[in-house]
Amino acid sequence: MKNYILTILIIIPFFVLSQTDEKVISDIYTNSLTKGQSYNWLDYLSNNIGSRLSGSLGAEKAVAWTKEELEKLGLDKVWLQPVMVPKWVRGIPEFAYIETKPGNTIKVNICALGGSISTPSTGLKAKIVEVSGVEELEKLGRDKIKDKIVFFNRPMDASLINTFESYGGCVNQRYSGAMEASKFGAIGVIVRSMNLRIDDLPHTGSMTYGDISPIDRIPSAAISTKHADLLSGMLKLDSNIQFYFKQNSKQLDDVLSHNVIGEITGSEYPDEYIVVGGHLDSWDLGDGAHDDGAGCTQSMEVLRLLKLSGIKPKRSIRVVLFMNEENGLRGGNKYAEIAAQKNENHIFALESDAGGFTPRGFYFDCNQSNFEQILSWKSLFKPYLIHFFELGGSGADIGPLKNETNVLSGLKPDSQRYFDYHHAPNDTFDAVNKRELELGAATMTSLIYLIDKYGIL
Repeated sequence: MKNYILTILIIIPFFVLSQTDEKVISDIYTNSLTKGQSYNWLDYLSNNIGSRLSGSLGAEKAVAWTKEELEKLGLDKVWLQPVMVPKWVRGIPEFAYIETKPGNTIKVNICALGGSISTPSTGLKAKIVEVSGVEELEKLGRDKIKDKIVFFNRPMDASLINTFESYGGCVNQRYSGAMEASKFGAIGVIVRSMNLRIDDLPHTGSMTYGDISPIDRIPSAAISTKHADLLSGMLKLDSNIQFYFKQNSKQLDDVLSHNVIGEITGSEYPDEYIVVGGHLDSWDLGDGAHDDGAGCTQSMEVLRLLKLSGIKPKRSIRVVLFMNEENGLRGGNKYAEIAAQKNENHIFALESDAGGFTPRGFYFDCNQSNFEQILSWKSLFKPYLIHFFELGGSGADIGPLKNETNVLSGLKPDSQRYFDYHHAPNDTFDAVNKRELELGAATMTSLIYLIDKYGIL
C-alpha cells in the first residue's frame, strides 16, 4: 500500500507539469496566430527598408529600425555590437547574350556572384566550355580551358527530398568555381543558378578567390536555370558559339556595421544564456524576406511572445540579429568572440535561416543525453504537426558558439519551395505566408520556453 501511494505521489507532479507545459505552449501558439507581430515586422523590413547587403544603406537602416523595435518591447537590455563587414557593390545591371554568329545573339539573364570582380568595361566574350563540376577541370586540362569561359552546369539533384542536401551537392561550383577555373587559364565563369525550378531568374550567392592574386582573378556570374538549359542545348549543337557578359561589380574597403541584440535577463540563472536569432543582412536582388528577414522577425517575436504569454525566464534570453552571414559570417564570429572574452556561458542557441515556410521541427547539434531530453518533449509539439527532431546541423551564425556541453539548434521549415526564392529577385514579402511565419515563431518560442525551464544536461 505504501509503495502504491508513493507511486501516485511521484506520478502526479509529472502529470501536472506536463499539463502546465501543454497550456503554456497552447497560449504561445494562440498568441502568435491571433496577436502576432512577426508578419507586420517583416512587411516593414521588406517593403520600407528592402535589401540589406552588408555595408549598404539598407543594412544600416535595418540595424537602426530593429534596435528601435526591440526597445519598444521593454526588454531589460538592447544594444548594438560593432563589427567590421565587407562592402561589395553590384553596380549597374549585368548584361549577357549567346552569339551563334556575328550579329546573331540571344539575350540571357545573369547576375554577378557576390564578391566577383567586374568584367572589362567593354565586357567579355569568348567560347564556352561546359562542365558539371570543379572536378572536371583537371580532366579537361589547361589546353581546353585557356582563354575560354567555363560554364558550370551541375543542377541541384531533384531526386533528394531534403533540398538543402541537393543544394550542398552542387554549391561548390558557385563558391569556388572561379578560383579553380582561373588556375587553368579561364577568363570568366558562368554558373547555373542554385534552383530546382526552371525559370528566368538568376540566383546570386557568395564566391571566393581564395589566395589567388588579384591580377589573376576572373569575373563570375550566375545564369538562370532556363537559360542554362538553353546554353547547354546550343553547345551540343555547336561547340563554337560564344558567350558575352558585362558586369560592374567591385569590392570596397570594409565598413563598420553592427549586430543588434536584445535581452530578457534571467530571474534565477542570469549568467546562463539562451540565444535565438537570424541574419539581418540579405542579398541585393530581392528584399530578403525569406532569407533571412523571416528568421529575424521570428526571433524578435520569440521574446515578445514570452512576455505576452506571461513567461518570466529563469535564464537570460537574447535575440541576436547577426550582420554579414551572406558574405563573410563576420557577425556570428564577432558575437562568439565577445562572448568568449566575457566568459559567458551560452547553454543553448537556436537559429532560423531556412525561410518562413511551414515549420516541421528542428535539427540539433548536441550530445546524446541532451537529445534524449529534447525527444521527451515531442508529444508537446504533436498537436502543432511538429514532428522532425533529429541530430544534424544548426545554423551558420550560431556555429561559432559551439562547445562540448551546449546545445545548438536550427528551425527546420518545409524546404521544397525555399530554393525557388533563395538569393533571387523574387525573394520578396509577397512570397511569405503570414500563418506559416507565425507558426514558425510559435514553434521556436515553445522550444526556448522548454529549454529555459528545464535547462540542459
